[in-house]
Amino acid sequence: MTKLPILLRPWDGPLGAPPFAQVQPADFLPAFDTAMAWQRAEIAAIIGQSTPPDFDNTIAALERSGEALARVRRLFWTLSSAQATPDIRAIEGEVSARLSAHSTAITHDEGLAARVAAVHAARHDAGLNTEQIRLVETVQTGFLRRGSALEPAQKGRFAAIDTRLAALSVRFGHNVMSATGAWILDLAANDLSGLPPSLCAVAAGRATACGAQGRYHFTLDRTDYESFLTFSARRDLREQLWRAFTNRCNGEAYDNWPVIAETLALRKERADLLGYAGHAHYVLEDGMAGTPDAANALLMQLWEPGKSRAAEEAAELQALIDQEGGGFALSPWDWRYYAEKVRRSRYALDGTAVTQHLRLDAVRQAAFDTAAKLYGLRFIRRADIAGYHPDVWAWEVTDDDDVPVGLLFTDYLARPEKHGGAWMGSLRVQEAIDGDVRPIVYLVANFAAAPPPDSAATRLSIDEARTLFHEFGHALHGLLSRVTYPSQSGTAVARDFVEFPSKFMENWIVSREVLSGFGVPDALIVAIREAEAYGQGFATVELISCALVDLAVHRASDAADDPHAFLAAELERLGMPPEIGLRHGFPYFTHIFDGGYASAYYSYAWSEALDADAFEAFVECGDIFDHDLAMRFRTEILERGDSRDPMASFRAFRGRDPDPMALMRARHLVPSM
Repeated sequence: MTKLPILLRPWDGPLGAPPFAQVQPADFLPAFDTAMAWQRAEIAAIIGQSTPPDFDNTIAALERSGEALARVRRLFWTLSSAQATPDIRAIEGEVSARLSAHSTAITHDEGLAARVAAVHAARHDAGLNTEQIRLVETVQTGFLRRGSALEPAQKGRFAAIDTRLAALSVRFGHNVMSATGAWILDLAANDLSGLPPSLCAVAAGRATACGAQGRYHFTLDRTDYESFLTFSARRDLREQLWRAFTNRCNGEAYDNWPVIAETLALRKERADLLGYAGHAHYVLEDGMAGTPDAANALLMQLWEPGKSRAAEEAAELQALIDQEGGGFALSPWDWRYYAEKVRRSRYALDGTAVTQHLRLDAVRQAAFDTAAKLYGLRFIRRADIAGYHPDVWAWEVTDDDDVPVGLLFTDYLARPEKHGGAWMGSLRVQEAIDGDVRPIVYLVANFAAAPPPDSAATRLSIDEARTLFHEFGHALHGLLSRVTYPSQSGTAVARDFVEFPSKFMENWIVSREVLSGFGVPDALIVAIREAEAYGQGFATVELISCALVDLAVHRASDAADDPHAFLAAELERLGMPPEIGLRHGFPYFTHIFDGGYASAYYSYAWSEALDADAFEAFVECGDIFDHDLAMRFRTEILERGDSRDPMASFRAFRGRDPDPMALMRARHLVPSM
């Protein structure tokens, strides 16, 4: 018997780990072709059955199909996002196109769609449990949303649109990655006034690696960008960095405006084909919000109070500039710098001092310790399990009684091969359809690494530590899943629910109990806690403005004609404070043009509303580490995946619907309870 290529074999490493060291980029396209052919044969067997369609022979059979393809796909996307070598990048567009065509062909098969529809029609009379009924409904909805009911000619156009959109997404991401990597701020020692020593050490290490000893290189990674704008006393350099960051892919090299225009037009055309008023209506139909109007209502509830608070903050910062004899108007490259001064003078909060306590290895361990206290988990380093890069560490995850939970990979340090930002992904999802399959998840961030050999001692800002806890919340959602069917596992939930467990986890990193574990002095902890309320105008405007323009551009019928002009007009209509500016300009807004958040960036605010209300339950009980309450959160939220309606999961935990004012209280836009 011919031995299967490595990518097509079941993973047999420790704890089921993938064979990263044996993977070659050239192996992927042949493996995809074979794995897709295998799934096509599995689908043909489902369709060709002589027995009438039922849950087991149609829906469950679909869940079982494509197991090899899922392995190859997840492994490829892990590498293409976190270890995108030139060979991987060269085939990413082709992989995306093939997968899109394959997926569309399955949902457009009339025989398969008919079987799914028949099971759906009889679902309430077939003796199915609630988990199975929800799966049937989700599969049927997915088929319809993928065009299964369209006429043949319309199906052809739908498939062409999806293939083109996949290619545009890849192109958008490559442009952002290339533009980000192509720019360096090259400074001398006398340019570093105000910058933390840890940040300067990282910049010096970069320069040295490029043969520029004695220089300091700062990049357009968000870690460098936000830290530099917060601490650099050189206004001219802050402006230079801000303009470079916000002008990425905005004309000339790596221009993303043509990509945006075509993407918007195709999304609108696809929505029209399916009978939706627009892309936003299409996306939100299967979310908790349900409609663009509902999502917009939540955002507007925060927008005006946020703008009002931001105006107060801007006036205070301008007064500080004037007091110092600055002689200039507050600009976006000034805000973080002067806000940091306010925090130092008013709250005795020194961001540099906080950073000195937040070593990456200590923050990672604090996240593990928090999960141990809340959910009874243990994280054991497995040096015998290799990752896809030496920076990637493997962790065996068990319950307190040594019952296996899953495998976690952590990848926290910035590299040129990574896309920007931070994220969680799954290499294998939890399921129990044919036996207990434990999940394998990974976490990625882009923290600026301290020079070797002290990379583990990389220092984080409080916001970066919050990011680590946020992504760890996603990991717990994937690791603690306890469902039967793979498509309902872990984070495979509504987009405006998926950020709930991650936002929820952020609460612990700013708690007194966790901060004291880093050796943070009590006075500094008090300062951090008191300063939480400051700057909420800025933070709210940054978040909500991006969500509002995302919804608006995907609701408008003519935005694709000139998205640049549309964005400018929408920001003017909203009264966007010019001293703040968009956190994510459209040309580098990867969430909505190279990710799954198109028309759904609002979900961060929606999930934050759920998080704020859920965390108040812990505050009310007087112990944010209350084990019984945490285990209820684990059972009702983290373990359920998409096996039931997300609102039902929230009600099961909280005992009621979410309190709409909880988010306002959490953002200090109304008085606390």
